[in-house]
Amino acid sequence: MKILVGYDGSNSSKEALKVARKHALSFGASVDVVTSMEKGTEQEQGIIEDAERGLEWARSMFEEKGLNCKTHLLIRGMAPGEDLVQFANDNKIDEIVVGVKRRSKVGKILMGSTAQFVVLQAPCPVISVK
Repeated sequence: MKILVGYDGSNSSKEALKVARKHALSFGASVDVVTSMEKGTEQEQGIIEDAERGLEWARSMFEEKGLNCKTHLLIRGMAPGEDLVQFANDNKIDEIVVGVKRRSKVGKILMGSTAQFVVLQAPCPVISVK
């Protein structure tokens, strides 16, 4: 079994890591932790370094339990939801775990929702975590 976790450093994505760790322990699954950025210019170098540190921390959460975990920083010009769905398709992921943030209906219309996109477009079951 392969589990994908969308990670952006938020509290909800940290909760998603915890759920994915429980599932990986229960099912003997491997885990891919993915952070997606739309662009990665020199101006974003600090943000990229922060994302890499966050991914290393996430990997340590799984390795301390003896779980197989790979991390991926994707900078492919896609919106994060599209990136996660594409990664899931390309890597034959069996389950996706994403954190959700409370947002008003107007906020979702104006800003979109990564988790909503993943839930509607993913090729596999998606678990959303608050």
